[in-house]
Amino acid sequence: MSLVVQTLSEQIFTLVRDRIIAGHIPSETPIRQDALAAELGVSKIPLREALARLEQERLLVSHANRGFFVRPLSAAEAEEVFALRLKLEPDAVGEACKVATPEDQAAARLALEALDKVMVTNKDLVGGHNRTFHMSLVQPLARPLTIQIIERLHLISERYVRKHLEPAGRDDRAHKEHLAMLELWSKGQAKAVAGMMHDHIASTLEDLRREFKN
Repeated sequence: MSLVVQTLSEQIFTLVRDRIIAGHIPSETPIRQDALAAELGVSKIPLREALARLEQERLLVSHANRGFFVRPLSAAEAEEVFALRLKLEPDAVGEACKVATPEDQAAARLALEALDKVMVTNKDLVGGHNRTFHMSLVQPLARPLTIQIIERLHLISERYVRKHLEPAGRDDRAHKEHLAMLELWSKGQAKAVAGMMHDHIASTLEDLRREFKN
Protein backbone atom coordinates (compact mmCIF):
# COMPACT_ATOMS: atom_id res chain seq x y z
CA MET A 1 0.00 0.00 0.00
CA SER A 2 1.36 3.42 -0.99
CA LEU A 3 0.94 6.44 1.27
CA VAL A 4 0.49 9.83 -0.37
CA VAL A 5 1.47 12.71 1.89
CA GLN A 6 0.55 16.22 0.78
CA THR A 7 2.30 19.32 2.03
CA LEU A 8 0.16 22.09 3.48
CA SER A 9 0.62 24.09 0.28
CA GLU A 10 -0.58 21.11 -1.80
CA GLN A 11 -3.64 20.69 0.43
CA ILE A 12 -4.54 24.37 0.00
CA PHE A 13 -3.94 24.11 -3.75
CA THR A 14 -6.32 21.16 -4.04
CA LEU A 15 -9.02 22.78 -1.89
CA VAL A 16 -9.01 26.13 -3.72
CA ARG A 17 -8.70 24.44 -7.10
CA ASP A 18 -11.77 22.30 -6.41
CA ARG A 19 -13.75 25.37 -5.36
CA ILE A 20 -12.84 27.21 -8.55
CA ILE A 21 -13.67 24.26 -10.81
CA ALA A 22 -16.98 23.69 -9.01
CA GLY A 23 -17.89 27.33 -9.67
CA HIS A 24 -17.97 28.27 -5.99
CA ILE A 25 -15.52 31.10 -6.72
CA PRO A 26 -16.81 32.85 -9.87
CA SER A 27 -14.62 34.14 -12.67
CA GLU A 28 -12.78 37.43 -12.02
CA THR A 29 -13.45 37.18 -8.29
CA PRO A 30 -10.52 38.40 -6.17
CA ILE A 31 -8.95 35.93 -3.75
CA ARG A 32 -9.12 37.53 -0.30
CA GLN A 33 -5.92 36.13 1.13
CA ASP A 34 -6.45 37.32 4.71
CA ALA A 35 -9.95 35.88 4.88
CA LEU A 36 -8.94 32.62 3.18
CA ALA A 37 -5.93 32.14 5.45
CA ALA A 38 -8.14 32.71 8.50
CA GLU A 39 -10.80 30.31 7.20
CA LEU A 40 -8.25 27.56 6.58
CA GLY A 41 -6.23 28.27 9.70
CA VAL A 42 -2.96 28.65 7.76
CA SER A 43 -0.26 31.24 7.38
CA LYS A 44 0.16 33.29 4.22
CA ILE A 45 3.35 31.52 3.14
CA PRO A 46 1.81 28.16 2.10
CA LEU A 47 -1.27 30.03 0.86
CA ARG A 48 0.81 32.19 -1.50
CA GLU A 49 2.66 29.07 -2.71
CA ALA A 50 -0.67 27.44 -3.51
CA LEU A 51 -2.01 30.54 -5.27
CA ALA A 52 1.16 30.84 -7.36
CA ARG A 53 0.74 27.22 -8.45
CA LEU A 54 -2.91 27.86 -9.30
CA GLU A 55 -1.75 30.70 -11.53
CA GLN A 56 0.63 28.30 -13.27
CA GLU A 57 -2.34 25.95 -13.79
CA ARG A 58 -4.22 28.85 -15.45
CA LEU A 59 -6.95 28.98 -12.84
CA LEU A 60 -5.83 32.30 -11.35
CA VAL A 61 -4.26 35.44 -12.73
CA SER A 62 -2.27 37.95 -10.68
CA HIS A 63 -2.33 41.71 -11.09
CA ALA A 64 0.36 43.94 -9.63
CA ASN A 65 -0.70 45.53 -6.34
CA ARG A 66 -4.14 43.89 -6.63
CA GLY A 67 -3.50 40.22 -5.92
CA PHE A 68 -4.95 37.07 -7.44
CA PHE A 69 -8.20 36.76 -9.36
CA VAL A 70 -10.03 33.76 -10.81
CA ARG A 71 -9.16 33.59 -14.50
CA PRO A 72 -12.26 33.94 -16.69
CA LEU A 73 -13.16 31.24 -19.17
CA SER A 74 -12.51 32.24 -22.76
CA ALA A 75 -13.44 30.98 -26.19
CA ALA A 76 -9.81 31.31 -27.29
CA GLU A 77 -8.52 29.08 -24.49
CA ALA A 78 -11.23 26.50 -25.15
CA GLU A 79 -10.26 26.40 -28.82
CA GLU A 80 -6.60 25.91 -27.96
CA VAL A 81 -6.91 23.28 -25.26
CA PHE A 82 -9.49 21.18 -27.09
CA ALA A 83 -7.51 21.41 -30.34
CA LEU A 84 -4.51 19.99 -28.50
CA ARG A 85 -6.62 17.23 -27.01
CA LEU A 86 -7.88 16.37 -30.48
CA LYS A 87 -4.31 16.00 -31.71
CA LEU A 88 -3.14 13.78 -28.85
CA GLU A 89 -5.92 12.01 -27.00
CA PRO A 90 -7.71 9.94 -29.69
CA ASP A 91 -4.52 8.28 -30.94
CA ALA A 92 -3.28 7.72 -27.38
CA VAL A 93 -6.56 6.03 -26.41
CA GLY A 94 -6.45 3.88 -29.55
CA GLU A 95 -2.89 2.75 -28.89
CA ALA A 96 -3.56 2.19 -25.18
CA CYS A 97 -6.45 -0.19 -25.82
CA LYS A 98 -4.09 -2.53 -27.68
CA VAL A 99 -2.04 -3.15 -24.55
CA ALA A 100 -4.67 -2.73 -21.82
CA THR A 101 -4.77 -5.60 -19.33
CA PRO A 102 -7.90 -6.99 -17.66
CA GLU A 103 -6.87 -4.95 -14.61
CA ASP A 104 -6.73 -1.79 -16.74
CA GLN A 105 -10.16 -2.57 -18.15
CA ALA A 106 -11.59 -3.12 -14.67
CA ALA A 107 -10.12 0.20 -13.51
CA ALA A 108 -11.71 2.02 -16.45
CA ARG A 109 -15.11 0.49 -15.69
CA LEU A 110 -14.86 1.54 -12.05
CA ALA A 111 -13.89 5.05 -13.14
CA LEU A 112 -16.96 5.28 -15.37
CA GLU A 113 -19.22 3.95 -12.61
CA ALA A 114 -17.86 6.61 -10.23
CA LEU A 115 -18.42 9.32 -12.86
CA ASP A 116 -22.00 8.19 -13.46
CA LYS A 117 -22.65 8.26 -9.72
CA VAL A 118 -21.48 11.84 -9.16
CA MET A 119 -23.44 12.96 -12.24
CA VAL A 120 -26.50 12.24 -10.09
CA THR A 121 -25.29 12.87 -6.54
CA ASN A 122 -22.75 15.72 -6.70
CA LYS A 123 -22.07 17.58 -9.94
CA ASP A 124 -19.31 19.56 -8.25
CA LEU A 125 -17.18 16.41 -8.59
CA VAL A 126 -17.96 15.69 -12.24
CA GLY A 127 -14.88 17.45 -13.65
CA GLY A 128 -12.41 15.40 -11.64
CA HIS A 129 -14.18 12.10 -12.25
CA ASN A 130 -14.48 12.85 -15.96
CA ARG A 131 -10.73 13.40 -16.05
CA THR A 132 -10.11 10.16 -14.14
CA PHE A 133 -12.21 8.18 -16.62
CA HIS A 134 -10.57 9.71 -19.67
CA MET A 135 -7.11 9.15 -18.21
CA SER A 136 -7.95 5.52 -17.41
CA LEU A 137 -8.23 5.00 -21.18
CA VAL A 138 -4.77 6.50 -21.70
CA GLN A 139 -2.78 5.10 -18.76
CA PRO A 140 -1.97 1.65 -20.28
CA LEU A 141 -0.01 3.43 -23.01
CA ALA A 142 2.98 3.67 -20.63
CA ARG A 143 4.35 6.80 -22.30
CA PRO A 144 4.90 9.10 -19.32
CA LEU A 145 5.37 12.35 -21.24
CA THR A 146 2.30 11.83 -23.42
CA ILE A 147 0.21 10.89 -20.40
CA GLN A 148 1.45 13.92 -18.46
CA ILE A 149 0.62 16.32 -21.29
CA ILE A 150 -2.87 14.89 -21.80
CA GLU A 151 -3.59 15.06 -18.08
CA ARG A 152 -2.44 18.68 -17.97
CA LEU A 153 -4.83 19.46 -20.81
CA HIS A 154 -7.63 17.78 -18.89
CA LEU A 155 -6.86 19.85 -15.80
CA ILE A 156 -7.25 23.02 -17.86
CA SER A 157 -10.37 21.57 -19.51
CA GLU A 158 -12.29 20.83 -16.32
CA ARG A 159 -14.05 24.17 -15.99
CA TYR A 160 -14.98 24.01 -19.66
CA VAL A 161 -16.37 20.49 -19.23
CA ARG A 162 -18.53 21.79 -16.39
CA LYS A 163 -19.76 24.68 -18.57
CA HIS A 164 -20.47 22.25 -21.41
CA LEU A 165 -22.61 20.02 -19.16
CA GLU A 166 -24.79 22.86 -17.82
CA PRO A 167 -27.56 22.59 -20.48
CA ALA A 168 -30.08 19.84 -19.77
CA GLY A 169 -29.55 16.51 -21.50
CA ARG A 170 -25.84 16.75 -22.14
CA ASP A 171 -24.90 14.55 -19.19
CA ASP A 172 -27.02 11.74 -20.65
CA ARG A 173 -25.33 12.14 -24.03
CA ALA A 174 -21.91 12.12 -22.39
CA HIS A 175 -22.78 8.92 -20.49
CA LYS A 176 -23.82 7.12 -23.68
CA GLU A 177 -20.66 8.23 -25.48
CA HIS A 178 -18.43 7.21 -22.58
CA LEU A 179 -20.07 3.79 -22.35
CA ALA A 180 -19.74 3.17 -26.09
CA MET A 181 -16.08 4.19 -26.03
CA LEU A 182 -15.36 1.95 -23.07
CA GLU A 183 -16.89 -1.05 -24.85
CA LEU A 184 -14.80 -0.47 -27.98
CA TRP A 185 -11.68 0.19 -25.91
CA SER A 186 -12.17 -2.98 -23.86
CA LYS A 187 -12.42 -5.00 -27.09
CA GLY A 188 -9.17 -3.53 -28.42
CA GLN A 189 -10.85 -1.81 -31.37
CA ALA A 190 -8.22 0.89 -31.69
CA LYS A 191 -9.36 2.66 -34.86
CA ALA A 192 -13.02 2.74 -33.83
CA VAL A 193 -12.40 4.03 -30.32
CA ALA A 194 -9.93 6.65 -31.56
CA GLY A 195 -12.55 7.91 -34.02
CA MET A 196 -15.24 7.99 -31.37
CA MET A 197 -12.97 9.84 -28.93
CA HIS A 198 -12.20 12.40 -31.63
CA ASP A 199 -15.91 12.96 -32.23
CA HIS A 200 -16.59 13.11 -28.47
CA ILE A 201 -14.01 15.87 -27.92
CA ALA A 202 -15.00 17.72 -31.11
CA SER A 203 -18.70 17.76 -30.18
CA THR A 204 -17.84 19.19 -26.76
CA LEU A 205 -15.85 21.96 -28.42
CA GLU A 206 -18.70 22.68 -30.84
CA ASP A 207 -21.13 22.97 -27.92
CA LEU A 208 -18.76 25.37 -26.18
CA ARG A 209 -18.47 27.50 -29.31
CA ARG A 210 -22.24 27.96 -29.33
CA GLU A 211 -22.31 28.76 -25.62
CA PHE A 212 -19.62 31.42 -25.92
CA LYS A 213 -21.60 33.07 -28.73
CA ASN A 214 -24.70 33.38 -26.53
